[in-house]
Amino acid sequence: MFDFFLQMPYFQELVTITLVAIFMAISPGADFVMVTRNSIFYSRKAGIYSALGVSMAIWVHVAYSIAGLAVIISSSVVLFSILKYLGAAYLIYIGWKTFTSKAMMDLEKSDETATLSNVKAFRIGFVTNVLNPKTTIFFLSIFTQIVTLDTPVLLQLMYGLIISMAHFIWFGIISCTLTHPILLKKFQASKHIIEKVVGTVLIGFGIKVALVNNNN
Repeated sequence: MFDFFLQMPYFQELVTITLVAIFMAISPGADFVMVTRNSIFYSRKAGIYSALGVSMAIWVHVAYSIAGLAVIISSSVVLFSILKYLGAAYLIYIGWKTFTSKAMMDLEKSDETATLSNVKAFRIGFVTNVLNPKTTIFFLSIFTQIVTLDTPVLLQLMYGLIISMAHFIWFGIISCTLTHPILLKKFQASKHIIEKVVGTVLIGFGIKVALVNNNN
């Protein structure tokens, strides 16, 4: 049934996409910082749901890439600009909220733990990834330089699943690692500094996204 997976050039595509998916997931970026933020400042659960949001956003990119819309988005100055400025604004907004947040200061006055709903954590991960124009460019390169016109849609969907799972597994590992009791205790000792650093990094990514052009 899936014999064509082992046939050339599909097997080469499958291996290439798998390797690209792994490197794509582990490359530092806004997704990593956002999952880190939600894991450290809220909980492992918040980090996992953020990771899930990122992995689900991948399917949006896969869908428009298969439909051939990635070329239109990347070549349209208006569409690409809307996407990048929305993404930039979102990252800067979250970064500023983190930088100026008093949530961690409030924890010192209370035994309660800061919480982030599953839906909100998911939304943060989803929006961060789906509005990243660099991800759009990345998927455009995948579906124009690696995936051939003859590649079956079923196989293209499998590529999407591989990329999505790579992101969920990687960021899930990141969240579980960062929320280990030993590490959390160290983070708590420097929580105010970490807030400033994370907030600054997110703002920096927002500015970087705003400067992205469709020729990158």
